[in-house]
Amino acid sequence: MLIKSATFVVSNTKISALPAPDMPEYAFIGRSNVGKSSLINMLVSQKGLAKTSQRPGKTQLINHFLINSNWYIVDLPGYGYAKVSKSSREKWEKFIRNYLTKRENLQCVFVLVDSRLEPQQIDLDFCCWLGECGIPFVIVYTKADKQSINKSKQNMAAFNKALKRWFEEVPASFLTSSENGLGKNDILTFVEEVNSNFVLPDVAAKNPETE
Repeated sequence: MLIKSATFVVSNTKISALPAPDMPEYAFIGRSNVGKSSLINMLVSQKGLAKTSQRPGKTQLINHFLINSNWYIVDLPGYGYAKVSKSSREKWEKFIRNYLTKRENLQCVFVLVDSRLEPQQIDLDFCCWLGECGIPFVIVYTKADKQSINKSKQNMAAFNKALKRWFEEVPASFLTSSENGLGKNDILTFVEEVNSNFVLPDVAAKNPETE
């Protein structure tokens, strides 16, 4: 897939204020500071599209980016960041859950996992929650340039082994680096294949103005 355009559309915390569900969209989420914004920018070849920060937890809204005028990347707040108030964290978690369970045109969730780390329980728990809810997801391992490919693959295998405690079949996975573009073509090819089978949700087909 060739990315011809990538534009910011809207940020909010209200499901009712999201763009009409008339195009396929893909949510990106992971622990804070996993490299989510950098990965999104790498995929679309725009360094400043998603805002990066050295301060974990900066993303606090649902951010929609329109790609090639026919599908969305959705940048969701990171989970597991402790230095926020309990009420703020609960609020984020509620609207993230609402989005993931109620968004009719959501095709897949890209769960970002740091390839440098052994399996983290918070990542495993989130994957299990997605599985329990029947939400399609894949694993995107980030920061592969920070260590040897063999070490990254060892951690990937360990994560898959941990997932097999709950899943009969582990989801697809991609090893990536925002620095050298590793995994970009694989992810975009995956999106292109899913997009080719997109069916307009009933709510969008019946009422194009519904949000």
